[in-house]
Amino acid sequence: MRHSPAPTGTLSVPLWRAIAVFRFAALGYVLVLYARNAADYAHPFLAAPVLLGMIVWTITATWAYPRRQLRRWPLLATDLAVALATLLVSPWLIGRPALADGVPTIAVAWLAGPVLAWAVTGGRRLGVAAAVVLAATDLAVRDRLNESSVTPGVLMLLAGIAVGHVARLIATAEQRLRRAVELEAATRELAAATRERERLARDIHDSVLQVLAMVARRGAHLDGEAGELARLAGEQESALRALVTSRPTAPPTAPAGAPAADAAAPSGAATDLRTMVAGYAAPRVSVAAPAEPVLLPGHLAAEVAAAVGAALDNALRHGGPDARAWVLIEAEPDAVTVSVRDDGCGIAPGRLAEAAAQGRLGVSQSIRGRIVEVGGTVRIHSAPDEGTEIELRVPAPAPG
Repeated sequence: MRHSPAPTGTLSVPLWRAIAVFRFAALGYVLVLYARNAADYAHPFLAAPVLLGMIVWTITATWAYPRRQLRRWPLLATDLAVALATLLVSPWLIGRPALADGVPTIAVAWLAGPVLAWAVTGGRRLGVAAAVVLAATDLAVRDRLNESSVTPGVLMLLAGIAVGHVARLIATAEQRLRRAVELEAATRELAAATRERERLARDIHDSVLQVLAMVARRGAHLDGEAGELARLAGEQESALRALVTSRPTAPPTAPAGAPAADAAAPSGAATDLRTMVAGYAAPRVSVAAPAEPVLLPGHLAAEVAAAVGAALDNALRHGGPDARAWVLIEAEPDAVTVSVRDDGCGIAPGRLAEAAAQGRLGVSQSIRGRIVEVGGTVRIHSAPDEGTEIELRVPAPAPG
């Protein structure tokens, strides 16, 4: 028989606990009625083994149903058969005259246990099927039909429908929860892969891509093998840029020839940013810094220093042969600002967006992306023939 999927995860645990409580409560009610009505039974002492069997089966069913590997047709069929057996022996143990006078069957409300278990296991269809079988048998053992004899069957039908519907909703909720957990796990894996790709993109841009670009540029007008090497370098640069920018990536590292900022300090150790930036000082680059140490966590200082290196590389390569650059470090209580200014030819409007579209990632990744990744901001002020100023601002963690 095909039926609705049963809840199998942690959401179904309260249902099985509730059914267990119902079975034991109903069993207690059976024992109370037996103590009260035993004098009216045709064979009161022979009812004791039946009651003992009901106790044993209540304990067994309570233990077996929550275990998914046991919740199969043999258990369901046995549960229903035990309930049917208690109904079928009721006319003999109690006597038909007593049943006709209104004495309840020996099982009473305990009969609903299999209905609830079938409904949770297979949904409304199985719950209604079990209720119909038990209700029909209950009516068959009675000599007369009236409102009181029909009511138990109707209640079991309603219980089968209601509990089966709740079980189906729980099964659906479990499936959606499972999909959500799988999606979250996949998203985390994708984020981790993206971060690794961003790190590789930074390293590639700041080393391989710039070297290839330099070889292609300087050897473009040469003949022979040198010219061929320059052409191949240009092709590989284009292919590698396309690979790096084929998916959203984050910023690259410091330019070729810059101090090895990422390896300069452990990520958790406090590092003096002045020391890391001072390595960029050169005849065309001036570095100004406070007299006091500018301490940042190692990884944060490395990112800022690498972004400064990328900004200087852009300034000296694109600002013109006579361009000069100045680096100014400013320490505030809650932030550190580094300004990189040059007197070169400036940046034409729209040039940064055009460069990013062409796969040239210096500003978009080595500078802006790197600083944004550590929670900072980047401001770029530039105009043609007026030079460029890049302001890098990062939060300074509180001491300790």
